Amino acid sequence: MDSYLPPFKVFSGTKSRYMAEEICKELGVELGSMKIEHFADGEFEVSFEESVRGCEVYLVQSTFPNCDNLMELLLMIDAAKRASAKSVIAVIPYFGWARQDRKDKPRVSIAAKLVSDMLVTAGVDRVITMDLHADQIQGFFNVPVDHLYASSVFIPYIQSLKLSDMVIATPDVGGAKRANSYAKYLDVPLVLCHKQRAKANVVAKMTVIGDVEGKNVILVDDMVDTAGTITKAANLMKEAGAKSVRALCSHAIMSDPATERVEECALEEMIFTNSIPYKKECSKCTIISVARLFADTIRRVHSYQSISSQYLIK
Repeated sequence: MDSYLPPFKVFSGTKSRYMAEEICKELGVELGSMKIEHFADGEFEVSFEESVRGCEVYLVQSTFPNCDNLMELLLMIDAAKRASAKSVIAVIPYFGWARQDRKDKPRVSIAAKLVSDMLVTAGVDRVITMDLHADQIQGFFNVPVDHLYASSVFIPYIQSLKLSDMVIATPDVGGAKRANSYAKYLDVPLVLCHKQRAKANVVAKMTVIGDVEGKNVILVDDMVDTAGTITKAANLMKEAGAKSVRALCSHAIMSDPATERVEECALEEMIFTNSIPYKKECSKCTIISVARLFADTIRRVHSYQSISSQYLIK
């Protein structure tokens, strides 16, 4: 480590320890020691078990359900600031609450903005995250946000499959920009699915826009929750004559009955990153680690280097 750079330390919340350990292994450092003590009523206390004075502190914690993960991260930030850390960087592989990024009907909250305000108020100096549900969420923060993309691990995997007659597809029009980036990079056609929702997590009707007959289809999405949309799209592609259907999804939320739906649908393979720990058994699921991506970004941020070379596509 260069002598002019402050020391850095990496710590982890409870549910993201698996990711923090992988990141530390890539960085060649020890995971910092901290303690989270729970009280009988469910309240908990965060404390660092080693000095962080004058250090750059990286806190690894995704904010997937339940709310304890977000609260842990807020308390970790507060504790680090009060312990005289030079700067506090939140490493959030999966930024939850991101689907609520605008007022799409009267009298609703904008949770993504609220969470960003909470993190900044707690004292975070920088955020490193991956595949936000909506790019504009970066603008909700009044601190720098390094927005990484799972495409840097997904693209090499797709290329390793050596599929002929490949098309990139999106299960809904909202993901068209992301899917189009993959299609342009791989120089293959783009197919869209138009969906109509009856209510949240329930798809009423879906239509394929484009030709998939005899094609190997790669569906691209940022997250899978109940898997209703992605499995319906896969079945529709197969019915339209697709040779095979696979899906690339950054965040495996996989709320019940998602695993059963994936097993029973037309998908040959569902590829996730490990931004969220997925522990259920599913013969079709492949998990690709993004620990090296985050470790390289931490190394570059710490040494004031550009991270733009991390991006294959945006």
